[in-house]
Amino acid sequence: MSQWDSWVDHALSMLTSNHLLRSTRPIFLHHSISDPTAEVDTFNRPGPWDRSSVEVAIDGPTFHQWLSELPSGDEGKCMSETNVPKKMLLFSGNDYLGLSSHPAVRKAASKAAEEHGMGPRGSALICGYTNYHRLLEVSLADLKKKEDCILCPTGFAANMAFMTALGSIVSLLSPVKKATGGDKIAIFSDELNHASIIDGIRLAERQREVKVFVYRHCDMLHLDSLLSSCTMRMKVVITDSLFSMDGDFAPLLELVELRKKHGFLLAIDDAHATLVCGENGGGAGEHFGCEKEIDICIGTLSKAVGCHGGFIASSKRWKSLIQSRGRSFIFSTTIPVPVVAASLAAISVGRREKWRRRAIWRRVQDFYSLSGFPISSPIISLVVGTEHAALSASRHVLKSGFHVTAIRPPTVSPNSCRLRITLSTVHTLDDIKKLVAALSPWITTLDNSNLHAFPKL
Repeated sequence: MSQWDSWVDHALSMLTSNHLLRSTRPIFLHHSISDPTAEVDTFNRPGPWDRSSVEVAIDGPTFHQWLSELPSGDEGKCMSETNVPKKMLLFSGNDYLGLSSHPAVRKAASKAAEEHGMGPRGSALICGYTNYHRLLEVSLADLKKKEDCILCPTGFAANMAFMTALGSIVSLLSPVKKATGGDKIAIFSDELNHASIIDGIRLAERQREVKVFVYRHCDMLHLDSLLSSCTMRMKVVITDSLFSMDGDFAPLLELVELRKKHGFLLAIDDAHATLVCGENGGGAGEHFGCEKEIDICIGTLSKAVGCHGGFIASSKRWKSLIQSRGRSFIFSTTIPVPVVAASLAAISVGRREKWRRRAIWRRVQDFYSLSGFPISSPIISLVVGTEHAALSASRHVLKSGFHVTAIRPPTVSPNSCRLRITLSTVHTLDDIKKLVAALSPWITTLDNSNLHAFPKL
């Protein structure tokens, strides 16, 4: 994207001339080895530790209180049950590969905590950035096939940082006057994008240097029409790669073709596809074979990585701009060192233990085979309609021993309340059978032609 590269380079030169360009300087922590992933143990099959990521318990009073808040006609019966902890199987988390409980992840976190505590506490531009953080950035850049990467405290903060940095470009290109008309940045956003993207766009809008266009969900004809009628030079398209509430993929290959036609900057939030999709876990870009055409890849360490934090994989020039103008990066304390060490280990394990990706996609196919319900990812969106209907369904599933909560406004629109179910590598075929049985009153077999192709691993 030579045009965008020149705009960002110009913005960086303005920051440099005003002594506002910022860079991170890693603090070297003693006793840390040069490559923390060198000692990572991997396995070729599930271990006894894996089930701890999906087997949970809720104490009796809490469980009864939870049920009493949901609509039903048999509250008395529920309250008469014993108050012993209620064992449940988790089908609502985002630890898709079960890495949060992996021995290598536990060992990396505890070793780093013993040697360094939480590490220096401060923002990355002050004192919070260490050699561990730099190693994690390099690892993520390699995973996403980008020049570099920048860490943020959360995935939410990563989207906010990118958007605020993006919104600063126009003022840096034209520092004397406010942007008007064609000088603004046109941002095109899928209507079902994550709240962090939406809030980031809203913050960028307050800079009065962007104009936002919302296109219908995954509707490339609508997006093409909006792009064609837009006279602004600087265009950006941003989308979730795998939508967290609907479980469908953005049409990345069609977006790539539109990118060639219109010359926009393509940014994706790959939170739910990272380590889940692609032969090496590179995400949706690797699965669809278009990693090079994606300019900005935003993600999180709190989903399949099983840890915590966010990141933006990009070119070096974009990284320089974001760390100089991304407010949620600049003004936030960095991720604690033990969490960084655990993330390094988890990424290494996730890339090497490829059986985990194969296993989760087998669970996806198992669910479809047993239920006939068309799904295209480990995220199953069972839309039941009203809030009351969703709460009733949630109550039934909870009493059946499954931790599945109702998703209601403002997360989704009032008449599309649902049960959001997530599958994991460590769920068994028997788990899926029991879940499908519990969900059977709400599952309707749909036309198989609606089923998206499963990623081939």
